[in-house]
Amino acid sequence: MIIPAIGFVLGIILALYMPAIDYTYSKYLAIAILACLDSVFGGISALMEERFNIHVFTSGFAGNALLAVGLAYLGEKLGLDLYLAAVFVFGNRIFLNFAIIRRYLLNKFKKQDNI
Repeated sequence: MIIPAIGFVLGIILALYMPAIDYTYSKYLAIAILACLDSVFGGISALMEERFNIHVFTSGFAGNALLAVGLAYLGEKLGLDLYLAAVFVFGNRIFLNFAIIRRYLLNKFKKQDNI
């Protein structure tokens, strides 16, 4: 539990001292962050279902971000808004994983109340 807390604090400190991202790259950063959030919520739901695998998590974390940025770049070169497909997919998966986490927590607290 201490390692995620340290990572969270370090992330906040780094974000405070990082320079602002240029507008031309903001679309790429936004889609990469969305892809990473998808991996984080997927990891949390996998952890709660006791099927978490660090290798799957790390490869998905990096792979999803790179794929999403690549898709946005390709779409920009083709004159299409392909990044919207990634926004839709990752947004949908984030909400699905959040629903799994919510149901797990509700069931866990419901069982504690019945005991």
